Amino acid sequence: MSKYDIMIIGHITKDTLEYRGKVTPFTGGAAYFSSFAAKRSNAKICVVTKLARRDFGVLDELKREGIEVIALPSSKSTSIENVFESDDFDKRKARLISQADPFQPEDIPKAEAKIYYLAGLFVGEIPGPLIEYLAGEGEVALDMQAMLRSNEEASFSFKDWPEKERYLPMITYLKADSLESEVATGIPGREEAARRFHQWGAKEVMITHASEVIVYDGENISRAPFNSENLSGRTGRGDTCFVSYMAWRLHHDVEESVRFAAALTSIKMEKLGPFSGTIDDVMARMKTL
Repeated sequence: MSKYDIMIIGHITKDTLEYRGKVTPFTGGAAYFSSFAAKRSNAKICVVTKLARRDFGVLDELKREGIEVIALPSSKSTSIENVFESDDFDKRKARLISQADPFQPEDIPKAEAKIYYLAGLFVGEIPGPLIEYLAGEGEVALDMQAMLRSNEEASFSFKDWPEKERYLPMITYLKADSLESEVATGIPGREEAARRFHQWGAKEVMITHASEVIVYDGENISRAPFNSENLSGRTGRGDTCFVSYMAWRLHHDVEESVRFAAALTSIKMEKLGPFSGTIDDVMARMKTL
């Protein structure tokens, strides 16, 4: 039976980016961005994804990177349209064009993993029974966007997760951005929101913001700034930050793992696409935080 540090479960997407009137197709999704960051952080990983058979070719990039991919056929692939109307890459209009089938417990391969990372994108992709099943297999990591974000009237909307207090005790690593954390907790302050998530049961809570990343582990708030020279690679920030934290956390403490994640993510945001640097690059950037 294969053994992994992290099994990443999520849709890899066929997306478009429109900026200054130019439309560029690109591969995206939390599972895509996080897989490169985890691999280059020396974690042993596997990606479980669902997409239409005709789109399986988009997975070749991951395979060239040496990432093990288990692709399951879906009636559709997930596709997202991203429109940037200004040079502020933290602001975009996004629309869901199509959505792949949800994941079920029977989709998970019979393999051992220390962490099962549920890298969902929209409500409906990660059903509660899957969280419960994986909690019996190992540590579970969850991106809150999968439980809050939906597509309504051609734009994204965020609504609270009614079952959060049932399932958060099953989560070891939880990630939300500043908007998602406020939607779920009703608390605008990131530190207090992180504490509330922990009170509900999540063990280590990450909240990302344009300026920094924080993690609350039940005792301390650890934080580190992002210091990118530009934001041309802004898409995939949270996914990259979350998985690089978990990959480094396998063998390091919370504080160092937060700084590692911030440094790696800062490098990633300076270039379109997934992280393509090295651990040496990250170590050098950590000295500048």
